[in-house]
Amino acid sequence: MNNNLLMNTALIAAVVAAVTAQLLKPIFSILSGHGYSLHQLLSTGGMPSSHTASVVALTTAIGSINGIGSTSFAISFVFSIIVMHDAMNIRMEAGKQAKVINEWSEILSKMHKDGPFEPTNLKTLLGHSFAQVIGGVILGLIVGFVSVAIHDWIIAG
Repeated sequence: MNNNLLMNTALIAAVVAAVTAQLLKPIFSILSGHGYSLHQLLSTGGMPSSHTASVVALTTAIGSINGIGSTSFAISFVFSIIVMHDAMNIRMEAGKQAKVINEWSEILSKMHKDGPFEPTNLKTLLGHSFAQVIGGVILGLIVGFVSVAIHDWIIAG
C-alpha cells in the first residue's frame, strides 16, 4: 500500500483537470465574445465543466491504473455519470429557476420601494450545456491519460 499522497495519480489527475478547466474558462469566454472577468476563475458554469473534467480525469486514471474491470473504476464511473447528469440537468434547471426568482424579486422591489423588501440576486450560472460537459469530458480524458503516462515515466525512469 502506497501512502504517498504525491504519488496518488488519480487524485492528482482530478485536481489538475479541475484547475485547468477553471483556468480555461476566461479564455473560452473571451473567444465566445463574452469578455474577460477574473471572477470566472472561481465561478461555476462555463466552458469547460470543471466538475466533469475532474471526475472524468479521476475515472480515466483509475481505469488506466486498476483496469476497467476493477471495483474502483466502477464506482468512479457511476459517480462520473451522476456528476455529469447533475451538471447538465439539475444544476441547469436550478439556474433557470434562480433567474425567474431574481426577476420576480426585482418586480417586488419596485412594488415595495418604501417597505422592508430588499432583493437578493441568486446565482443563475450554475449548470452546463451539453457542449460544456463534452469539453470537460475531453479535458478529463486528456489529463487522466497524461497523468498516468507521467506517473509511469517517473516510476520507470
